[in-house]
Amino acid sequence: MTDARRTAEAIDALRRGWPIAIVGADGALALLPIETTDPTRLTTFDPAGRASVLLTSGRAATLKLANQREAAAPDCPVLVERAPWLDFAAATALADPQFDLRTPLKGPFRAIAVEAPEAAAAALRLARIGGVLPAFFAIPGATAQVTLTPADIDAHEDAARLTIATRARLPVSGAENTEIVAFRTPEMPGEHVALLIGAPNGQPPLVRLHSECLTGDVLGSLKCDCGPQLDAAIRAISDSGWGILLYLRQEGRGIGLINKLRAYALQDQGFDTVDANTRLGFAVDSRNFAVAARMLELLGQRSVRLLTNNPEKVAQLEGAGIKVVERVPHVLPANPHNERYLATKRDRTGHQF
Repeated sequence: MTDARRTAEAIDALRRGWPIAIVGADGALALLPIETTDPTRLTTFDPAGRASVLLTSGRAATLKLANQREAAAPDCPVLVERAPWLDFAAATALADPQFDLRTPLKGPFRAIAVEAPEAAAAALRLARIGGVLPAFFAIPGATAQVTLTPADIDAHEDAARLTIATRARLPVSGAENTEIVAFRTPEMPGEHVALLIGAPNGQPPLVRLHSECLTGDVLGSLKCDCGPQLDAAIRAISDSGWGILLYLRQEGRGIGLINKLRAYALQDQGFDTVDANTRLGFAVDSRNFAVAARMLELLGQRSVRLLTNNPEKVAQLEGAGIKVVERVPHVLPANPHNERYLATKRDRTGHQF
């Protein structure tokens, strides 16, 4: 029987640097998150010094391990064999690409077969959900106090569990006739919200899916276009007569605030947003817009006009049962700080401006 609470407990453990275990159909792994642990906890977890390092295939490719047979399969977990020189400091350098240019890696490193690939893949997925680097010390067949299955993670991420928590009138700048609706699930720490702007007029609402961006929405970052997009979307929806802005708690295209800031640091080293994400070990875009479809369903809207430049949003909404009758472009002028960011969105992630 699946239990989403176990995933919430495991995420808490990862953030605190505590070990977890994942039991898949092909075996179990005990795992210690490299980012949040320390040498003392590593010794307690692995007194024999035999735990290998679990990484993503993207990170392994950056580390030049993809020419080894056990690391050559795209999108599969990669296990780096423990060696005397692979101590806590070396593992940290393997895990965090911010240190690539200033930390000479020891080695050589050897990729070995992953004994429990389902559990390994689930661990890397859980790291992304928890907002930590996808890198672990791993011991096959071992146990931990917090134990879960891949099905538990699926249950935790199931958009169908989302419900409306409350709603209230909320006049906002650019749209005074607005209602806010909050959504949550029992275990997720963050709430998604919707702004219902104007009044239904019998036509499909103009809808904007806006992923949370603390740096852009609140702090006024010039590195992205998120803050101006949010303000412009509210005005556009208000001008259209009626619509909905969905504010989704998917910071950094789904990798979380801390990892997004790591990506910013990599951009300062010369990488674009796509390469920064893959060097961190994440997908180019990890967001799942099924939650947006569920929010629209709960609001009684199954047919929308979508304010977006991103065809993937259209595809995911329609795949989840929401009819997109029109894609409305959402174009704003660039500034000197985000020109490369916008070009990357156009040239490498398929945005249509």
